[in-house]
Amino acid sequence: QVQLVESGGGLVQAGGSLRLACAASGLTFSSYTMSWFRQAPGKERELVASIAWNWSGSRTYYTDSVKGRFTISRDNAKNVGYLQMDSLKPEDTAVYYCKAALGGGGEYWGQGTQVTVSS
Repeated sequence: QVQLVESGGGLVQAGGSLRLACAASGLTFSSYTMSWFRQAPGKERELVASIAWNWSGSRTYYTDSVKGRFTISRDNAKNVGYLQMDSLKPEDTAVYYCKAALGGGGEYWGQGTQVTVSS
């Protein structure tokens, strides 16, 4: 059974940092593209960052609003993905979800972790 479990959310002041983790089990983690999404109250879920991995290395994507502040990474040996969030802003407040997706089918979501940034 595939399971993704996020951790690391919390309350932080503007300008602070948080590191989210997504622990995966029940799948061949290295084969999956891992992504972080977020959903703020009253807004649609949006893609924040993603990281794919193959024999030539990692390939990352960031939405414009987090470029230069967030860093996505993964540890395939530990089956864990990370989202380092620095210089946090109140507009980063949302529930953050990790997703593991395999090209051609198969995607899995975590339960979400709340991030709240106070001004």
